Amino acid sequence: MRVVVTGGAGFIGSTLVDRLVRAGHVVHVVDNLSSGSRKNLRDAAAEAADRLVVHEIDIRDTRCTDLIAELAPEVVFHLAAQIDVRVSVLQPVLDAEINIIGSLRVIEGARLGGARKVVFASSGGTLYGEPDPSVLPVDESHPQRPLSPYGVAKKVVVDYLHAYAAMHGLDYTALALANVYGPRQDPHGEAGVVAIFCGRLLDRHDCTIFGDGEQTRDFVYVDDVAAAFERAGAKGIASGLIVNIGTGVETSVNELYRAIAEAAGIDAPPNHGEARVGELHRSALSAALASEVLGWGPSTDLPSGAAATLEWFRTKR
Repeated sequence: MRVVVTGGAGFIGSTLVDRLVRAGHVVHVVDNLSSGSRKNLRDAAAEAADRLVVHEIDIRDTRCTDLIAELAPEVVFHLAAQIDVRVSVLQPVLDAEINIIGSLRVIEGARLGGARKVVFASSGGTLYGEPDPSVLPVDESHPQRPLSPYGVAKKVVVDYLHAYAAMHGLDYTALALANVYGPRQDPHGEAGVVAIFCGRLLDRHDCTIFGDGEQTRDFVYVDDVAAAFERAGAKGIASGLIVNIGTGVETSVNELYRAIAEAAGIDAPPNHGEARVGELHRSALSAALASEVLGWGPSTDLPSGAAATLEWFRTKR
């Protein structure tokens, strides 16, 4: 089938493109290449250059709607976004222009092009605010109370998708992602600490952990996430649902550092800096619904994923 992947030259998007090309689909990547790179698409192009087309365009551009409509894809995988929570706090209007208005342009293009479905990359780390630790790992029934403009934008886009489904019959699935890490990652976003640790350890530089390091996150490997997107694009799967994509396991930053340091063969302890004001202390997402409606579960544990990520960074240096 013909599909569109917005943000397809980025970290998660390009990993999804790899899977879609291997599955035989015709893939159109929509990306302004501000953070993504054509280098990330080399594997997909080598696999089947005749089934991969890259369109360098910003999702805020009105021409993006026209382009997607003209392509008439069966499924639109929408991953393009401003991904930094801190940027959203400092520049909330910019965040809304990209993550809300840009998303509307994509959704409208999907509607006009007769797409069957939109699969949207939401954020499980921000959508639910700061849940009480007693409810971790949090499931999809938890109230959505985002505490940043970034999280608010992710919630709003799902509201728009729900409205488009009601008005126009455009199916959707929103995947609320945990902290995604793996090859091709840059140091931005919640899971960027993995990329930072890999780079500094390979350079034999000290790593700094902010606070005591006991703050937890749910780290999920990028290829597992791409598999969830691929499954969510199937007809009649998880229609009109928000589905968490995570491991359900809390991993402290200290544990994360030890896993990457062990993979790098380094025994040096990290430095500790002042805790960041307003940082979420604990986070984990239940993947029970993903198992039920997508037949999905994480298949890569943290030691294996950390080793694979570190090796990727090593080969690119």
